[in-house]
Amino acid sequence: MASGRRWLPVTVAVVVGLAVIAGSYLYVRLDTDRSDCVALGVVSSTEKNDLVAELAGRYDKSGRRFGGQCADVTVAGLNSGQAMETLAGDWAIVAGGIPKPQVWLPTSSLWTGQLQLRDRAAKRPEQTPGEYPSIANSPLVIAMPATKARVLQQRGELGWGDILGLSGDEGWAAFGKPEWKRFTFGKDNPRLSTSGLAATIATYYAATGTSSDLTDADVRAPQVTQFVRRIEANVSHYSDDVVDLLKSLAAADPSTVDEGESDLSAVVTQEELVYLYNEGRLSPQGEKPHEPLVALYPKEGTFNLDHPYVVLPGASTAQQKAAADFLAFLQESPQQRAFAGLGFRDHQQVASAELTKVVGGHETDKRPYFKPPSPTVVQGILDSWSTLRKKANILMTIDVSGSMTNQVGSKTRLAMATSAAKKGLALLNSADQVGLWSFSSEKQGSSAAPYQQQVPLSRLDLGHFSDRLSGLRPGGATALYTTIRAAHSYMLDHYDRTRINAVVVLTDGENEYAKDNKLANLLKDVALDPDRPVKIFCIAFDKGSDLATLEAIAKAASGKAFDARDPQLIDDAFVKLLSSF
Repeated sequence: MASGRRWLPVTVAVVVGLAVIAGSYLYVRLDTDRSDCVALGVVSSTEKNDLVAELAGRYDKSGRRFGGQCADVTVAGLNSGQAMETLAGDWAIVAGGIPKPQVWLPTSSLWTGQLQLRDRAAKRPEQTPGEYPSIANSPLVIAMPATKARVLQQRGELGWGDILGLSGDEGWAAFGKPEWKRFTFGKDNPRLSTSGLAATIATYYAATGTSSDLTDADVRAPQVTQFVRRIEANVSHYSDDVVDLLKSLAAADPSTVDEGESDLSAVVTQEELVYLYNEGRLSPQGEKPHEPLVALYPKEGTFNLDHPYVVLPGASTAQQKAAADFLAFLQESPQQRAFAGLGFRDHQQVASAELTKVVGGHETDKRPYFKPPSPTVVQGILDSWSTLRKKANILMTIDVSGSMTNQVGSKTRLAMATSAAKKGLALLNSADQVGLWSFSSEKQGSSAAPYQQQVPLSRLDLGHFSDRLSGLRPGGATALYTTIRAAHSYMLDHYDRTRINAVVVLTDGENEYAKDNKLANLLKDVALDPDRPVKIFCIAFDKGSDLATLEAIAKAASGKAFDARDPQLIDDAFVKLLSSF
């Protein structure tokens, strides 16, 4: 049986990534002396932390008092899953300098349940034992370009399986549109993202035909696993941030000057992001799209992401009072209008007229919301998903040019990169197929290619793969373009429609190969074929990396470039990259 993914690399990524997040910590202060005010620390999910920080500044400047006291609010942004993992650990050690908060604002109560589970396992008092008030809400939707959405809507009410389970090669032909070819959709990795987690749970609910009381037995039922597997088979790839998927769609919109291609027929996302997309806020040029997205609300129901306001048990009595007053402030009309300006529903789940106009959000009024299952059932879903998710076909190419001998602390760049690759590979499934190439430049007088196969494309043997990584030896220049072109061609030759097909590139430099130095030619050669997509994911490692070029290559192939020019971010980059599969 295929082995499931592990949580450890995600925890490692939290440790190495938070130092940078700490650098962007937002302090909101008044010009006047407020030294007697109660200090209140808030950690917010990243899709709203800028707004919460702005509202905290408004709160501090309001002269507001409670019981004769005032409060100074500080706000930091942190992904909900990372925040949950950090709260489950030793905050002082893991948080990289961010003070431990008294208030946590995750995207969904699904994460408070997962923190409960970890606290119970550690036999310590639960930090999030109850239910919490909301400061905003946003239903989970299936977002589709309007032309395609209208074709589906002509068939009447459709469910999760009807939309996301369009079968294989037949795809859009089942709806009388064979020219649209395959149906694929984008979703986030449920271990890292709230929308990915909620989307995965929603498919299990749809499979059982219920909207509450999901059980462990339901999760294991053969008909349920078959339903979920059918949906996962149509995933384009798993993102670590759904905004990237929407930006990919925006870049392929006909109104975009630098128009590209996308293989996505749909994206599972929050309603508020559909609003931002249609308002042009996710566009490269900041312009409204020629073809807007339509938010579809499956007939079985959907999840509401409730943005809970969680006061943590470490808060003092004074901080609890300050937290209660800040909550009351956030729920007042002026602040609720600010949330509406980002496409959120209010704290009572009511959509503004503008939101309804832009995304058609009134449709959820006719749909039930799924009740979150117990934390243990959620964990069971994640374990089950690890075996049911779409498998991958990945060719990993590692730069072994001479500059990889440069030191990063006590290690060479190559040693640091291969160590990170080994940790990231632990996220993959033993049923995934992974190959390994090394590349630099050909030896003088040799007719051999500047890239060498180290491991053929085959089922992942983590031990053997790790040994081959450890055996790499650096030397030579960087034949970047010719390697990427050859790797892309190789994956087309070994294309598997049942899998995610991708090339992974790690380099610490720029192209230094005179025989192949035309970027425009490379971008044309690796441009995405929506019917046979081979995506390219790049990691720019250390300061010598040409990030802009890697971003252009990844964009042409509808992949993503990860910035690890700060070597301390290399573990985090590999975890996020390999979570795409």
